[in-house]
Amino acid sequence: MHLSLLPSLLALSLAAFPAMAADGKKVVYFPTWSADLDGDAQGVVDEAAAQARDHAKGTVSVAGFASTIGSHRANQLLSELRAQVVADRLMEKGVKASRLRLVSRGGSHFVSIPLESRRVEVTVSDR
Repeated sequence: MHLSLLPSLLALSLAAFPAMAADGKKVVYFPTWSADLDGDAQGVVDEAAAQARDHAKGTVSVAGFASTIGSHRANQLLSELRAQVVADRLMEKGVKASRLRLVSRGGSHFVSIPLESRRVEVTVSDR
């Protein structure tokens, strides 16, 4: 395989990631150095909001992550911003702020594929 194909394959792999992880988490992926929700990301957050409304008494964990590329401080801030953007969208879709628990992990939970590290995980508990 030619290395020139690698960026195209990575772009295709992003589209192939499921919106829900095996453990029931909703996972929102972001482009490098971005906290913008594109249409697909908005759809994932909207699904999480619907799940949260179905479990109205549970808490909603919103955990932001970043890759290890760049400084620790920059990645920490980016993970905070990503978590806040997702939380704002959840609130727009009817999830009460009092139910939200935001966590920013920066680049500390790096996954071997940088694309997977640029994410926010939304987990709705039953209680």
